[in-house]
Amino acid sequence: MAYIEVTFAVIVWGASFIATKLALRDLLPVTVVWLRFAIGVIILGIASRMRQQFSLPQKQEWFYFGLLGFLGITFHQWLQSTGLQTVQASTTAWIVATTPVFIAILSWLFLHEKLSWLQVSGIILAALGVLLVVSKGNIGGLFSGHFGTPGDILILISAPNWAVFSILSSRGLKKYQSTQMMFFVMTIGWIFTTILFITGGGISDLGHLTWSSIFGVSFLGIFCSGLAYIAWYDGLQALPASQIGAFLYMEPLVAVIVAWAILGESILLITLGGGVIILFGVRLVQITKKIHSPQE
Repeated sequence: MAYIEVTFAVIVWGASFIATKLALRDLLPVTVVWLRFAIGVIILGIASRMRQQFSLPQKQEWFYFGLLGFLGITFHQWLQSTGLQTVQASTTAWIVATTPVFIAILSWLFLHEKLSWLQVSGIILAALGVLLVVSKGNIGGLFSGHFGTPGDILILISAPNWAVFSILSSRGLKKYQSTQMMFFVMTIGWIFTTILFITGGGISDLGHLTWSSIFGVSFLGIFCSGLAYIAWYDGLQALPASQIGAFLYMEPLVAVIVAWAILGESILLITLGGGVIILFGVRLVQITKKIHSPQE
């Protein structure tokens, strides 16, 4: 059952970029994020209640959860949703796959964790893979000031942002149940997003909903922000991190296939090659690192 749950989570998260692209055809990024996490909060709240894991954090923990909510929900999802307006869903998935590399770098810089030469090689390989994916093979163009689209830059920022969120989250996960913690983080992040939603024209934007955007937002809220989180952490409790980490390599591959089938995005050999280099580099980095869940 644990293998099924983890596979379900990874497939759902791989398809999340495509669902976001569908919703963005009609809605503003802030509207997509607000609707998505409104649904996710409800599902995680029900799950916390059913599992008898619901209890309010201590007063001194509210700032901590507020920081996590801003970084992991409000800011992170704004970066990805805004970035996906000008970048392909498949490209986004490859870039996001580099998150473990940033976790390793930040752990080295701020937690004084050692990096082996093998891990350093993995970091270099992953960086090369990102350059290939973003430039579509024209690396020379990057050095002349043409670094992809504005969306590429935002998605690239989202990877180290999630790395920071993952490192900060590790303390909370030692004290709180995963579903309970994600419920509070998501709720606070959704409250911050509500401010942006109201001031950024999100209320009037709701009138632009179509069946396509409703499907995209519903998929993001019910599956990506709700059921997938529950399934992932269930699997993480039942399986060793080294085993569950192997499933993460499916996520960008799922995104590429679904983006081709639904959005008609082309599959370039140079992009696939860059993606493979990214995954290989990430694997080298993760050899001695704990596996952190994806951000979708």
